[in-house]
Amino acid sequence: MNHKVALIIGAGPGISLSFAKQLIATGYTVALASRDMDKLKPLAVSIGAEAFTADASSLESIQSLFSEVEKTLGLPEVVLYNPSARVKGDILSLDAHQVSDAVSSTAIGAFVTAQEAAKRMIPRNHGAIFFTGATASVKGFAGSSGFAMGKFAVRGLAQSLARELSPVGIHVAHFVIDGAVKIDPANEAMTADAIAQTYMAILNQPKAAWTWEIEIRSKDEKF
Repeated sequence: MNHKVALIIGAGPGISLSFAKQLIATGYTVALASRDMDKLKPLAVSIGAEAFTADASSLESIQSLFSEVEKTLGLPEVVLYNPSARVKGDILSLDAHQVSDAVSSTAIGAFVTAQEAAKRMIPRNHGAIFFTGATASVKGFAGSSGFAMGKFAVRGLAQSLARELSPVGIHVAHFVIDGAVKIDPANEAMTADAIAQTYMAILNQPKAAWTWEIEIRSKDEKF
């Protein structure tokens, strides 16, 4: 299998789909993975991607996904981890079990994804592991401690892995999406397609000038 393979976990109609379309346009075979195959399959068919079932909250599911993609399409050289679980509420009202599950889906799922990707990329000294972050990756808001915990953890994971894996040729990058993703591009709003263009720009960076993290926002977003 000589074609380039990309795997996007937590795929949906937003950033991940836009990134997939741009990858396909540049010659990649793209695997989209999500828990809900009924929603995912039509999206995959519409852009010519392959659909796979995976549950980000299950370590075994992610591990099985990588084996299945490798067997079906080949070794992925680009992997994007996109899922996150939102649990909102003040500290007294939050359910500790729900917060634990949310942090696990967001952070531990990202770790297992990175581990499985690294196993396959390190022997080839080549690949890219991307993580979709949020404003909550760098700024904790009141009533959003459960969400911020998971996103802060993913940022720490990405920073550590960038230092660990860059020397062996693997590009690790964390994307802080600072603001709401819009559907209408009017007034140069931040759309999924616009964000995906930045993902592609980071993917195509020369090794002499790699970025491990970038904040993305519209020209009108305050920060």
